[in-house]
Amino acid sequence: MKYRKMGKHGIKLSEISIGTMYHGSYIKREAALACLTEALNQGINFIDCADRYGIDDSELPLDQRTRAEIILGEFLQDQDRDDLVISSKVFKQLRESPNSGGLSRKHIRESIRDSLKYLQTDYLDIYYCHRPDRKTPLEETIRTMTNLIEEGLVHYWGTSWWPPFLVERTIGIAKEHGLIPPAVEEPPYHLNARFIEVELFDVANYHGLGITAFEALASGFYTGKYVDGIPNGTRFSVEPIKKGIPTGIFEKRRPQILKLAEVANSLEIPLSQLAIAWVLRNPEISSTIMGASKPTQVIENTGASDVSLDEETLEKMEEILDNKPTTPFRQWG
Repeated sequence: MKYRKMGKHGIKLSEISIGTMYHGSYIKREAALACLTEALNQGINFIDCADRYGIDDSELPLDQRTRAEIILGEFLQDQDRDDLVISSKVFKQLRESPNSGGLSRKHIRESIRDSLKYLQTDYLDIYYCHRPDRKTPLEETIRTMTNLIEEGLVHYWGTSWWPPFLVERTIGIAKEHGLIPPAVEEPPYHLNARFIEVELFDVANYHGLGITAFEALASGFYTGKYVDGIPNGTRFSVEPIKKGIPTGIFEKRRPQILKLAEVANSLEIPLSQLAIAWVLRNPEISSTIMGASKPTQVIENTGASDVSLDEETLEKMEEILDNKPTTPFRQWG
């Protein structure tokens, strides 16, 4: 496993990390713990979580969901906490209350209290604002995050799925008021979602911002398992996830995936490793966050850390993709 600095900052992240979005819901406790154990075996030191993970999957009844932070907290009790980089996120409304949700000082304080309790840790290495909050002044959010860092509850704070102009504005406000700016942004990034290359990379390079990207396999598209449709037992076979899939997406991407598979075969690597290595070709990427439901998937994903793509391969992939971004982001949620 190789490690990269998070932008200009001193903290080092495994360039391939593990996410816990479906831990406690689609991925049950035992499987989640097995994947986390294998992740550490493979040299991963960065585990990404969020307050909403595990409880925000409506295909399961409430009494069958477990907060992902609880499972991760249980796992951390048998590990050397100082060796790991643990993140969580705040934004989601988690209870019926006008002050639950968003990025107000009140909700952030409530969320960090609960996250630390469930994770059974004294601090978070990274705390992300999971989405922009248009109803709360940016200065209030920035000042609250600054306070958390000054109190030792958080080491770095970041944004997740924020448009580049808003990241830039946030950094500017922080500097204007002598506050601590975000150190990292967490956007989606894969072979068919390249919008961050246009503006976010420029922001990251100018300010020394880290980028911890997710969705390198596009929810499994770039494993090749959906070439002939949706197999039973996969994530996309579960309602309501299945309902959210764009009509005709499998047919549209099938020719592209088959051609990319030929490239992977020529390199004697799995298609998944080709897709992950393509993401990691960018020095702006501090880490790519990978989900996994089985330890074997963790092993295959981390194998991409040893894959280096030469210029000829990258040019061939560009021809297949034919989607080099020329306009800013499409949508940021």
